[in-house]
Amino acid sequence: MDDLHIDDLVIHVDPSAPAFLRLDWLGASNAANPAQAIVPFFEQALALAGAGGRSVDMHLEKLEYFNSATIATLIQLIHLAGKAKVALRIYYAGQLRWQAVSLEALEQAVRSFRGKRSNVEFFPARS
Repeated sequence: MDDLHIDDLVIHVDPSAPAFLRLDWLGASNAANPAQAIVPFFEQALALAGAGGRSVDMHLEKLEYFNSATIATLIQLIHLAGKAKVALRIYYAGQLRWQAVSLEALEQAVRSFRGKRSNVEFFPARS
């Protein structure tokens, strides 16, 4: 599976770990409709991870910026992972206020809709 390049965003794919497929989000996600490219890419990642019995680990720690359309896209990705029955772990830079506020709100929304049955976990990286 190849990396995704969309405007100022790169999602680097690292399939080397046996337990998970790692997706590193780099640069800035500022496209008006990032879902148009990210959703088909993520569906391919889910198929690859699911076939190998692996989870998907998304690392957003090095992401410099994301817009509200990216949050909407993340919601879609969480939904797709649930439908595919693939565990999803989202790592973000907890020390960056803009990431912490956005991802903590998203985590609360996921918990309120899915409860303990959720297949998604959030991990704030602190440095």
